[in-house]
Amino acid sequence: MTQRLRPRDVVFLAEETPATPLHNATVEIFDPGESGLDHARLVQLISERISFVPRYRQRVQVVPGRLANPVWVDDEAFDLAYHVRRSALPRPGTLDQLRELVARIVSRPLDRNRPLWEVYVVEGLAGGRLALLSKSHVVLVDGVETVDLGQVLLDVSEQPKTLGSDPWHPHGSPSPLGLISGAVKDSLDRPGTVLDTLRTNTGSLLRGVEGATTRIGTVAGALAGRRPTRVSPISGELSQQRRVVAVRTDLADYRTIRKVHGGTVNDVILATLTGALRGWLMNRAESLGGLKEIRAVVPVSVIDEELEATSLGSQIAAHPVKLPVGEASPVVRLHQVSYSFQAHQATGRAVAANRLAGIAGFAPATFHAIGSRVAAAELRRDAQLVITNVPGPQSPLYAAGGRMTETYPVPPLTAGHALAIGVTSYDGSVFYGITADRDLLPDADVLGQCVTEALDELLDTATGARPRAPRGRRRTRAARDADAADPS
Repeated sequence: MTQRLRPRDVVFLAEETPATPLHNATVEIFDPGESGLDHARLVQLISERISFVPRYRQRVQVVPGRLANPVWVDDEAFDLAYHVRRSALPRPGTLDQLRELVARIVSRPLDRNRPLWEVYVVEGLAGGRLALLSKSHVVLVDGVETVDLGQVLLDVSEQPKTLGSDPWHPHGSPSPLGLISGAVKDSLDRPGTVLDTLRTNTGSLLRGVEGATTRIGTVAGALAGRRPTRVSPISGELSQQRRVVAVRTDLADYRTIRKVHGGTVNDVILATLTGALRGWLMNRAESLGGLKEIRAVVPVSVIDEELEATSLGSQIAAHPVKLPVGEASPVVRLHQVSYSFQAHQATGRAVAANRLAGIAGFAPATFHAIGSRVAAAELRRDAQLVITNVPGPQSPLYAAGGRMTETYPVPPLTAGHALAIGVTSYDGSVFYGITADRDLLPDADVLGQCVTEALDELLDTATGARPRAPRGRRRTRAARDADAADPS
């Protein structure tokens, strides 16, 4: 039994290029302790639990003549050893060395002829630690049919749960004639199939024309000696290489700031990023000039029956927010960001952080994946930056007995957008994962330093101040529920 890709997924596949590989990644660092966690143990764990995400053993099969959208089919030649790979850093490996390795790995597109995921077990980190780098294509993890593999690998205690697994017997790949017959049958049984196919093919044609026009313009400009004009410091024509920056901060600092200035921890995180972007821009050779704000899109969890349901207990919607990088006062920046979420919380659709953090399994990787899918549409309009901020559990999690100590999201870049930021809170810390184009943002490390400086700047304003809510804003019930949970 095959399942057809939805039009949105086909669009993602059509838009992917060598310069814009559309996979989400996550870097998780583990302390093996006495568990003996190593490559062999992780391979065994994945082999036992991959049955809970059956799409991880399926590949995309194109229908001849594009008579219908492609389908998911079992990969009869599925090889776990291909997907779970072993790597190492020169001992004692540092976080900077790990980031360089991750940047090289996430720069490479996934093989379309195989299931669209890879996992790298990286050994050699200082202190005997190891890292788990996972890559999953945005069409693979939709939060509806499939969650991220990492969500089923982690346990709440050192003793792994015995979940059991079903023996896997792949269905034979359909023949070209079978694919055509299936397309005709679906068109007759489900008239929407014809519309989906027409919409997909038309969209692919228009994107092809648009891409060709852009390339012609670029070549013509190069022949004339003109450089492409950059709309903003975080936009431009992407290279095929990435930079990855990882920043770890204390959740307690955000709670302190929230207690003094009001709002939510989410507001403080976005205000911190606003201050970081401001500091980074001012550290560059260029000045802020007329740049007063950066238009960001922040996927948020909502309860809305009109949106696509997910398996995570809520829907994901894109929330636009203007980050006031032109504002000098860190407190005013915080209040302005906080105001931008007032309407969202006042609708009553907002989902409290404690509900998200309490989802069975480690859901942030799945939320980041869904957020990237939702935000893609906004980036085609006028948004300049995607920030996915997801709360995780505030107690330790384990893989095969090894304790996860750090987790960094590595969001993908889309065409024309040289920067993307993911944030995950977990076990008393807030982890930032920054993905940047290697050529357009050679100083991405400075942005990482500016994150800690912006947080310190906000924390300084909270010293000796009296707790109060931002002026003109009353605390909504959704905000109070979110604060009661604290992780985000």
